Amino acid sequence: MAKALVGFIGSPTSAQLHQTASLRRRVADLEAEVLRLKTENDGLLKALREQVDAVSASDLLEPVR
Repeated sequence: MAKALVGFIGSPTSAQLHQTASLRRRVADLEAEVLRLKTENDGLLKALREQVDAVSASDLLEPVR
């Protein structure tokens, strides 16, 4: 039945093909942005961990000026 419907509906129009290509490009761009943000976040977490590890008990006891 599905094959009959596909045959009846026909192939995608050029506008549909263009829209599909555009959406695939957009998805690829968004995936690249997610990867960039994950990498940036990992770097920030590493820097934060290094700063937290550098804090000692005596640093916490110093009065705030």
